[in-house]
Amino acid sequence: MPTAKSSQAAHYDAIVIGSGQAGTPLSQALAAAGMRTALVEREHVGGTCINEGCTPTKTMVASGRVAYLARRGADYGVRTGPVRVDMLRVRKRKRDIVDLFRGGSQRRVERTKNLDLLFGHAEFTGPSSIAVRDKKHTTRLLTADRFFINAGCRPAVPKIFGLDGVPFLDSTSVMELNAVPEHLLVLGGGYIGLEFGQLFRRLGSRVTIVQSGPSLLAREDPDVASAVADILKEDGIQVLLDSRAEKAARHGSRVHLKIRSGGKMRSLEGSHLLVATGRIPNSDTLNLQAAGVSTDARGFIEVNEKLQTTSKNVFALGDIKGGSAFTHISYDDFRIIRTNLIEKGNASTTGRLVPYTVFIDPQLGRVGLSETEARERNLEIRVAKMPMNYVARALEVDETRGFMKAIVDKESDQILGAAVLGLEGGEIMSQIQIAMMGKLPYTVLQNAVFAHPTLSESLNNLFGHFEQ
Repeated sequence: MPTAKSSQAAHYDAIVIGSGQAGTPLSQALAAAGMRTALVEREHVGGTCINEGCTPTKTMVASGRVAYLARRGADYGVRTGPVRVDMLRVRKRKRDIVDLFRGGSQRRVERTKNLDLLFGHAEFTGPSSIAVRDKKHTTRLLTADRFFINAGCRPAVPKIFGLDGVPFLDSTSVMELNAVPEHLLVLGGGYIGLEFGQLFRRLGSRVTIVQSGPSLLAREDPDVASAVADILKEDGIQVLLDSRAEKAARHGSRVHLKIRSGGKMRSLEGSHLLVATGRIPNSDTLNLQAAGVSTDARGFIEVNEKLQTTSKNVFALGDIKGGSAFTHISYDDFRIIRTNLIEKGNASTTGRLVPYTVFIDPQLGRVGLSETEARERNLEIRVAKMPMNYVARALEVDETRGFMKAIVDKESDQILGAAVLGLEGGEIMSQIQIAMMGKLPYTVLQNAVFAHPTLSESLNNLFGHFEQ
């Protein structure tokens, strides 16, 4: 750590480290409540979601869907010519939307009274102090009564022989390509790998997904994961399961992979390699030991149900604390802190529903318990399952791939969880989530009067398809 510019430390009531989807609104709320607050950000206001996650990826996914529909024009009686993708225009659209979101967020922070936005890298120097080093290598010392860590995660790099000599892409750099890859090799069959794999297939790439496990999307039920794989294969993506990369090399402009698949070695060659094998927390950059903050074996900060760390005046929010790494969970972490600290309430993470959507096309929306989890808990359940080609709206727009599935408690008729793989699956899932939040029995959805023809009315029919 360079010598500080001044030995006099500035004191704040609260310091927020990281301007993600918890840190930014929390800093504003603390300042509005009369606390002198500093928000320390290493790079860009907005965190992963706005800068490298949700906003840019979904912007590009939208471009991919337009290309997909253009190629399918004849299915709808619309004749189009050959589809050509201008990757520079796709990238510019993505950058413009990111700049819009980021700029708006930063301006709101800068206009907030009682709040200082400080750019630089933060490290703890004690339980109530940090040092912030800016890009000019000037360091300032800050102290505070409370700290809130929202420093996020970064792409993980697997230990593969030769990978350090290959110019591989990660979930950030893959969005900065100026041309469509000829053949994209994707390591990892999780959410990130699948979203980018399908996106670049639709933009015109050959795509091969290499997944070390026996199925894609390891958290999902086998029937869901299998259906997702079938959809990707139908789109022309090569999916290799039980395949582990053991060696990577660069030969000229080409990337070569040696993988072990089914007990045998196999060679793959592509123009680009995307490594999408998970994310690791940025906790190792914060000198947490100085603050008495403990992490688990994977480096995630340990917190209780009130998001308090092992240091009583330090809290952790968002991805860096482990668990579900979703923007909406990070934002709810902010609400828990706001409720407890500012509003003197008693909020916690206990019993919190964790909905999420995988933005492949069709989408996969999930909430609550999966069938596998329910059976592992020995719960008495009923499973309702219906293919999307039973849904009138899906037939009308010719997007019938996938199915809907709900897990219901056999005695109470309460919905315990749902998976919707289909047209606007995330939106249909959200309808089911509302019923779960209201503790409504499934019969309320089954007998509700929904507008016709909408996707919501599919819930009338789903609960008429219980498996025996």
